Amino acid sequence: MASTASGSWLRMTRPELAVFVSGITSMGLEILAGRMVAPEFGSSIYTWGSIIGVFLAALSLGYHHGGQRATEASNSALVRVFVGTAAYIAGVILVGDLFIQSTAGLPLPSRFASLPAITLLFGPPTYFLGFISPYAAELSGRSDVGAASGHVYAVGTVGSIIGAFATTYFLIPSLSVTNIGLVFGLISVATALALARPNIGRDEAVWSVGIAAVLVLASLTGGVGLDSRGTTVYHTQTAYQELRVADAGGTRTLYLDGQPHSAMDLDDPTRHVFDYTSYFHVPFLLSDDIDRVLFVGGGGFTGPRVFLEQYPNVTVDVVELDPEVVSVAEEYFGVEESPRLNVHTMDGRQYLRETNQTYDLIVLDAYRKDKVPFQLTTQEFMQLTSDRLDEDGILFANVISAPSGPASQFYRAEYKTMRSVYPQVYSFPTAGSVVVQNIEVVATKDDTLVTAEELQARNQRRDIGIDLAAELTSYRNDEPTDDVPLLTDDRAPVDSLLDPMVGQRYVIQRTNETEQSEADRNATARIAVTEAEFAA
Repeated sequence: MASTASGSWLRMTRPELAVFVSGITSMGLEILAGRMVAPEFGSSIYTWGSIIGVFLAALSLGYHHGGQRATEASNSALVRVFVGTAAYIAGVILVGDLFIQSTAGLPLPSRFASLPAITLLFGPPTYFLGFISPYAAELSGRSDVGAASGHVYAVGTVGSIIGAFATTYFLIPSLSVTNIGLVFGLISVATALALARPNIGRDEAVWSVGIAAVLVLASLTGGVGLDSRGTTVYHTQTAYQELRVADAGGTRTLYLDGQPHSAMDLDDPTRHVFDYTSYFHVPFLLSDDIDRVLFVGGGGFTGPRVFLEQYPNVTVDVVELDPEVVSVAEEYFGVEESPRLNVHTMDGRQYLRETNQTYDLIVLDAYRKDKVPFQLTTQEFMQLTSDRLDEDGILFANVISAPSGPASQFYRAEYKTMRSVYPQVYSFPTAGSVVVQNIEVVATKDDTLVTAEELQARNQRRDIGIDLAAELTSYRNDEPTDDVPLLTDDRAPVDSLLDPMVGQRYVIQRTNETEQSEADRNATARIAVTEAEFAA
C-alpha cells in the first residue's frame, strides 16, 4: 500500500502538477520578497508582517475569483496563468529595485512604508497563482467536492513546504536575488509548456520562449536601479542578509542589507574611516588593564584590526553569526586569524553562554538601524556579559538610535536595561544632534563615577594611540528612562522601539583625512550623503 501511495505522488496529473508548482513558486516568491525589500525598508517585524499579509490577501483573492470562474477551467487556462506569472516575474527582476527605491519616499507611517512596493510587485503574480487551486479542483474529475478540494490543497501545501526549504537552504545562499527570480520565472514557463504538451500551440510556444528570453535578459542586466555606493567588488545573498562590498574614493565599504556596516581605507587599513569607531578606544580611558577583548559582531573587523595594531598586548576574540561575513572579511578586508585573533562563527549569546573565558572588555557591535537581535538587548543578556567580564570589566555597545526625541526610544530602553545590571553607564552620541546616529554606550562593573573632566584629564595623561578630546565632549551619564521599558527575555518590544527611526536620516560621520586628493574627497562626499540620507 505504501509503495502504491508513493508512486501516485510521483505520477502527478496535470492539475496536480500545476498546484504543486504554484505552491513552490508562491512560497519562494514570499521569501524572495523579504530579500528584495530589506535593503530599502529593513527586515523588521513590520516588513515581514506586510509581506505575509499581502501574500495571504493576494492568494485569497485569487482563490475567490478562481472559484467563481472554475467552470471555465481548462488546461489552456492553467497554461495562461503560468505564462502570466512568468511575465510579471520578469518585470519584477527588471524594475523591482527601481520601483522599491521610488516608493521609499511616499508619505506613509513608517511601519506601513513597505506596503506599496510589496503589494504592487508581488500581489499580482501571487493573485494569478491563486487561480490554480480552484481550477485544479474543477479539473480533477472527482465527484466528491470535499475530496477534490482536500487533495488539491494537500498537494499545494507540499509544494509550499518544498518551496520554503529549497529557497531558504539552497537558492538564497547560492544565488543572487535576480537569479532566484529567474529560477521561479523559468519554472513557471517550464510548467506552462509541460501542461500544454504534446499539442503545444504556436501562440503558447511563442509566448513561452519570448518570456523565457526576457527573463534571461533581465537577470543578465541585473535589473534597473539607483546605486551610488561605488564600484561593487563582491555581492551575494547569505543565509542571513544581502552582502555587498563596494569601493569608492579609496575606501572599501561593507554593506549589509543596504546599510554601511564597516569601511576601510585601502591605503591605510587601520585608519578610522567612520568617526564612531574612534570611540571604541574610550574603555582604555576607563581601565588601564585591558588585555583580552571580545567583539560580538564582526562585519569588516574594523575594531579588531585597529586594536591588534595599536595594542600589542591585546588578544581579540570575535563572534560573528554569518560565516559569509567572516569569509568576506578575510578576502576583502585583510583579516587573518592568528594567536592574537580568534574568530568564532556562532550566535553571540550562545558563545557567551558556553564559553569559560572571561574578558576585560566586551564590544557589542551586532546592532543595525532596523535589525536588532532582541536576544542581545535584554537584561538577561546584559547579566551574561557581566558574568563573562573580569571584576573591573567593561561592556561597550554600539547602538544606532537618536539621543533624544521620539527616535530615541530604543537607545534609552537599552540604557535603562544596561543600568539595571551595571552600576555605571556612560554614553557618547557621535553626530552631535538629535538625528539617528551611532551612540556608544559604555557600562562598567566599577561603581565609581568617572566624570567628563576626569576622562579628559586621562586622555591627556595616557597614550592610548588616539586623541579622544573631541569625542569625549559628548559625554552623558544620566538619561530619562521612565517612559521606556526594561528589556527582558519575556518582553523585549525591540521592533516597536525601532519603529520611530524608520524613514529618519541615519548620519554616519566620517573622519577627516587631510591627505585625500580632491577626487577622493568628492567620491567620499557622495558616499557620505548616501549614508546620511539612507532611510530604512
